[in-house]
Amino acid sequence: MATKHEQILQYIDELPIGEKISVRQIAKALNVSEGTAYRAIKEAENKGYVSTIERVGTIRIERKKKENIEKLTFAEVVNIVDGQVLGGRAGLHKTLNKFVIGAMKLEAMMRYTGAGNLLIVGNRDNAHELALKAGAAVLVTGGFDALDHVKKLADELQLPIISSSYDSFTVATMINRAIYDQLIKKEIILVEDILTPVGETVFLKANDTVSDWYRHKDETLHSRFPVVDHNMKVIGMITSKDVMGHEQDTLIEKIMTKNPMTVSGLTSVASSAHMMVWEGIEVLPVVDDGNKLQGIVSRQDVLKALQMVQRQPQVGETLDDTVTSQMVLTKGKTKDADSFRCQVTPQMTNHIGTISYGVFTTIVTEAANRVLRGYKKGDLVVENMTIYFIKPVQIDSVIEIYPKVLEVGRKFGKVDIEVFNEDVLVGKAMMMCQLIDRH
Repeated sequence: MATKHEQILQYIDELPIGEKISVRQIAKALNVSEGTAYRAIKEAENKGYVSTIERVGTIRIERKKKENIEKLTFAEVVNIVDGQVLGGRAGLHKTLNKFVIGAMKLEAMMRYTGAGNLLIVGNRDNAHELALKAGAAVLVTGGFDALDHVKKLADELQLPIISSSYDSFTVATMINRAIYDQLIKKEIILVEDILTPVGETVFLKANDTVSDWYRHKDETLHSRFPVVDHNMKVIGMITSKDVMGHEQDTLIEKIMTKNPMTVSGLTSVASSAHMMVWEGIEVLPVVDDGNKLQGIVSRQDVLKALQMVQRQPQVGETLDDTVTSQMVLTKGKTKDADSFRCQVTPQMTNHIGTISYGVFTTIVTEAANRVLRGYKKGDLVVENMTIYFIKPVQIDSVIEIYPKVLEVGRKFGKVDIEVFNEDVLVGKAMMMCQLIDRH
């Protein structure tokens, strides 16, 4: 049986796109308390298929697909620009495919404006009307209003007309920033993108026996399976190690490993990889908020996905990307050691104009990563790190980073890193890392 919370989420998901939603209406329709309804609406909003707009209310919007993540709905635009909806509320769930800044003559503006666009323009009433007739929504900047007949036209055509107190440039920057943030999120692969779904997952029930385990093992050629109760909640994991030495009729629940580690669909693949390496786990059950089995993810799936990400062209840049892209390989003082050079740009500094601690940590970690890749293909997880900040490093300085591998084994590495500025030692780090193999 689904919980009330799950039932509400399913109910919201099945509502038509564009439908208005209220706490009271859901509480009444599903016979739940208003508090329960409110919590479910908030979660639907976090998951991206509901949007709440001031003075309009909450509406059902389209769920984001990975490949469509750089598109925004008009409802999202309203929230990004702190806007007010003047008309065409029924079209807030629609997606815009591009925005046009109306800073030109009317005829030229209309040449660029088409169906599904968003025209960003000031108090030019003719432009508002013509854009709506061309199938585009309108964002009026500078806090201006629109004419009554234009608002009426927006309602008829179900195309939003939105007013924002910001100017056109600021509004365009805000929308661009939101798309950019989504592109960065797009690159972060989540477990839900790669899991083997529950319909294709082989699992055992608590009252199954060792003979059932052998049967599944012969069918799948795998030996690790999640164990669920009668509500499909994960209660254990069973592997060949647990089964060894037990009779065929022994109940699985008696010998399984209880309270296994699990992940949710929204856990990042990188984080799952760390867990698996850390704990020596080959398979992780994927569960929902109620601990119900949603599928499984194997170490192989995770490593394949991490390799795939590294081959993707990077679209949105994170702060780490910005910092590490400044690092250039140079030959070290000794022939067999690589060193790196990096210029301290304004983004890398703190409020007093010296390199920030976070950036310094990123630089030494990246240097260790690059030097260890020469020994082993794969990624590293920092287990512990000791950093000594010896001298502050000013903006626009060039620093030289010398990583030295002290020890490297099958699963770990120890690296000593020295950082110089104009031949003066400015910082040191000692790092112990776990190595994630790529096989």
